[in-house]
Amino acid sequence: MSKKTLLISSSPRCEGNSDILCDEFLRGAQEAGHTGEKIRLADKEIHYCTGCCACIQRPGFCAQQDEMAELREKLLACDVLVLATPVYFHALNGPMKNFIDRVCPIYTELKNKEVYFVIAAAGGAAVVESTAQSLRLFTDCFDSFREKGVISVTGVWGEGEVKRTSAIQHAYQAGRAA
Repeated sequence: MSKKTLLISSSPRCEGNSDILCDEFLRGAQEAGHTGEKIRLADKEIHYCTGCCACIQRPGFCAQQDEMAELREKLLACDVLVLATPVYFHALNGPMKNFIDRVCPIYTELKNKEVYFVIAAAGGAAVVESTAQSLRLFTDCFDSFREKGVISVTGVWGEGEVKRTSAIQHAYQAGRAA
């Protein structure tokens, strides 16, 4: 059965390490017969949550008028969700946190997603785990989200350094298995 895969890449760099891992995951998923789309948050106009609580009073509604409405629709429609982030100070970066906060209007509608985390870090395993835990704090809010894997690379700082690591193959294989 073909699945719809949605990759949310929060890398500010088009050829950033986490972004490249997304491309490999997507390539594997498509070769396995699944459909997929990568969204680069850096290419979207997404405002931060202002805490106005309009979505609490009217579920599904957001007072913000930006590109997040399109992303929420895609998030509802996907079967597989990939959240990809570089590590910033032992956690996910700002654009990913902003995206997570802006999911609130559809919070009660999100169900039955397989989730993968893609994490690229200059540091070691400890920062990958702290970042994965940051992402789990979000996905654990949903009873029917199932974490399927963490694709990570450590010791990479410069753009594209991930290409010299085995993480490329891991991302591709995870996409094929999704």
